Amino acid sequence: MSNDAPAPATPMAVHAWSLHRTLGRFVSEHANPPGSTGMIPTAAAPGAVDMLDLPRELAAHGIGTVQLCHFHLPRRDRSYLEELRAALAEAEVALDALLVDAGDPIHPTDADAHEAWIAGWLEDAAVLGAARGRVCAGESAPTPERIASSAARLSRLAAGSPVRVVTENWKDLLPTAADVHALLDATGDSVGLLIDLDNWQMPDRDAQLASIAPRAETSHAKCPTIADGSLDTERYRRTLQAVLGAGYAGPLCLVYAGADDDEWAGLAACQQVVDTVRTA
Repeated sequence: MSNDAPAPATPMAVHAWSLHRTLGRFVSEHANPPGSTGMIPTAAAPGAVDMLDLPRELAAHGIGTVQLCHFHLPRRDRSYLEELRAALAEAEVALDALLVDAGDPIHPTDADAHEAWIAGWLEDAAVLGAARGRVCAGESAPTPERIASSAARLSRLAAGSPVRVVTENWKDLLPTAADVHALLDATGDSVGLLIDLDNWQMPDRDAQLASIAPRAETSHAKCPTIADGSLDTERYRRTLQAVLGAGYAGPLCLVYAGADDDEWAGLAACQQVVDTVRTA
């Protein structure tokens, strides 16, 4: 899909992980919480799109909403964040969420430090003009005690956050719909849900996603792939139908992770499936 391609009738919404290759596979030195080395800082490859230029590129490809990964931000000083916010506004691209892709609020030894680190990113989300900040619920298998601990910490983060806090059906604490419901019930209305369409791989995945769909306010609408890395559009169609049919009404933020390095074309292919399902 070229820069001068016509925009779709409905502007696309995308998760910036879909453009990780376009951004030169960059990972910031600020990616990890204290004591963690889970993400390896990586300089951007030659020819990469700079983050400050990304809003203009998004608009040129008919994309009106984006979710940004925290590790794609090369700087966290206020002047830089305000410059990026201005670039998004100039391109008329809405920032649906800043995705805090690290940090474990129920870490067995460093939970307090991780909670404080996450809180800092929620402050950054507000400076960027994000509607939401997505945080992990926990990286340990669910038990009633861990669910309760996560709910308490997420609720505390939400109470102090200048943006809406949402979590996701993601990582070890939330492997099923029942666990998601238990966590959200324990937080009341203080914490929202981002529904990811491809994190779960159980046989009844679509039914489990349909169970939590009415509680979700935003999404990662990832198109799955088959063994050779090409898009599994039929499976994608079924999952979209299940989630939309269950009452999900938020943005479908596309996630492309196929083998073809032309990420813009991959996102366009995902959007074609979304448009077909919505029309039907």
